[in-house]
Amino acid sequence: MESRPKNRTTLTALALLLAGCAAGGVPQSGSHLSPMECRDLAALRSNAPPTMAQHQSEVAALRKAGYDPSPWNDPYYPEDLQAAQRVVDHWFATECQQFQAG
Repeated sequence: MESRPKNRTTLTALALLLAGCAAGGVPQSGSHLSPMECRDLAALRSNAPPTMAQHQSEVAALRKAGYDPSPWNDPYYPEDLQAAQRVVDHWFATECQQFQAG
């Protein structure tokens, strides 16, 4: 029975993410990531030292995926961040092929 609180937290985070999508927080069609975000996310996945602009692009992409980094007392952290990261990873894999190492 110990898995119930964890499942409830995960389901709640997923529901919040989906609610953000339904409310217009995430574009429903077309590209989700800009070419600059694709380039910066690709650079962050390499071994090169990251720049502040690359980190800002990553946060912008996470925000598009429904993550809000501003709450200090986020009861859903890190689940909400991980859910948004999975969405951004999917977008990167499907929209940024020209920036991926082959």
